[in-house]
Amino acid sequence: MSLQGVTVELGGRKALSDVTFDVDAGTLMGVVGPNGAGKSTLFNAVAGLLPVSQGEVTLHQADPTSGELAYVPQRESVNWRFPVTVMDVVMMGRCCRLGWFRRPGTRDREIVNVCLGRVGLWDYRSALMTELSGGQRQRVFVARALAQEASVLLLDEAFSGVDAGAQEELVEVLRTLRDEGRIVLLATHDLTNLSGRFDQVLCLNCHVCACGPPDQVFTTEVMEELYGAHGIRLTVDGDSQ
Repeated sequence: MSLQGVTVELGGRKALSDVTFDVDAGTLMGVVGPNGAGKSTLFNAVAGLLPVSQGEVTLHQADPTSGELAYVPQRESVNWRFPVTVMDVVMMGRCCRLGWFRRPGTRDREIVNVCLGRVGLWDYRSALMTELSGGQRQRVFVARALAQEASVLLLDEAFSGVDAGAQEELVEVLRTLRDEGRIVLLATHDLTNLSGRFDQVLCLNCHVCACGPPDQVFTTEVMEELYGAHGIRLTVDGDSQ
């Protein structure tokens, strides 16, 4: 996946300015930055939900309807009151992939079952989404992305409201997807253990402050550019110096 000079304007201002970076297949990338840095805007632009005023997003696939990209939005964007089961949500990935007016067949149900098994939620297939924990809900959405047969996964604030144990379970699932050659981008405010979780980190504050291995990008200058004066007191593990 490649972004070259991507600029997005919202309400007459530049929400993203000249964003350029590349992500190779088989990469788990964290996207970090303060509130208002443009992380969600970036994901919406990559997913084609927001127009790009300048620049280009390339997913390295010719057919934009191929189901190549799956987007898991922030929890606040989901109507959790809607009475839908875990299996229903994952089956939506097949509908996205093959068309909403196509009736799911035996093969689709087999794929959904496999995807639920991969994220450890087969036993919860008949449960309502409202009955699940935050970490379980995130894994359901990962299963939906798998059912969509996406090669690029975007997860916006997937750690929000999820305890540390559930975060690590989610990371293990994402590592498996990475090892299969998928590109996974996860936006997060949590700077804890970035080196242990991600292969690459994109530091974003309306523009690219740095992009590379976690143990290389978090210099004092980059942290200050991201978080201001407070940034120089932060370390990669999230503790104050």
